[in-house]
Amino acid sequence: MTVFTYSQARQNFAAVLDQVAKEGKVLIKRKDGSVFTLCSEKPDTSPLDVKGVKTGVSTAQVVRAVRESRRRKD
Repeated sequence: MTVFTYSQARQNFAAVLDQVAKEGKVLIKRKDGSVFTLCSEKPDTSPLDVKGVKTGVSTAQVVRAVRESRRRKD
């Protein structure tokens, strides 16, 4: 695991983030001895993964409604 000083992390933040992406996490140490972990977080699912809704409406009814709405615009 890579360890950066606070100053190194502050001056080279993009490089620190690249290292986190590569290794999963890095440590950042301050002069006072405190240590912090910076780690990446990956989304569990796609933001486009949406659960369906049961409406009781058939496909034919949806198609008919869409066609009717398109006719009204013309």
